[in-house]
Amino acid sequence: MALTDNPVLLTFGVLLALVVGGYAVVIYNGLVRLRKNIDESMGNIDVLLKQRSEEIPNLVDTAQEYMSYERETLEDITSQRTKVQRASTPKQKAEADQQMRSMLGNLFAVAEDYPELKSNQQFQKVQQRISDIQDKISSRREFYNDSVTTYNTRINQIPYNVVASLLGYTEKEVFEATEQEKQNVDISEEFNS
Repeated sequence: MALTDNPVLLTFGVLLALVVGGYAVVIYNGLVRLRKNIDESMGNIDVLLKQRSEEIPNLVDTAQEYMSYERETLEDITSQRTKVQRASTPKQKAEADQQMRSMLGNLFAVAEDYPELKSNQQFQKVQQRISDIQDKISSRREFYNDSVTTYNTRINQIPYNVVASLLGYTEKEVFEATEQEKQNVDISEEFNS
């Protein structure tokens, strides 16, 4: 007896195919949404990295007027700016970003030794804009990592893993803290210097 000869079996088969197909579409759409969240959050990070990179020349130009003995520090920041712009993977971006944060932190600390620079309105404005952007980058990195973790978990769960493997979806990289970021900070050194 063929399936087409029994209308009840045929109806059940069609309904089952519709339910399975509909569920596969829901899974697919969920995975697409997760990938789009990752792409969007990485795009947001890229925009902020670009904004910070655009502020670096203003900062360097302003600082150069006052910091004649710190030329190497300013050149290092300019060089690191290029590395940040060229980074393409989340790992490269995280490492370049951490280096830039460290260099900017050093510059801001050195600026304390130059009262005229420290009180310069332009320097203060650029320093504040860069600090605000860095806070936003940290926030966006957190959202990116949450999105990646959710996506990576989902593509390894049954039945999502079946659809994900059919589509060639693989795990994404998170923005990991660099070894320098993981180090404990000795606060006593900061207060003693």
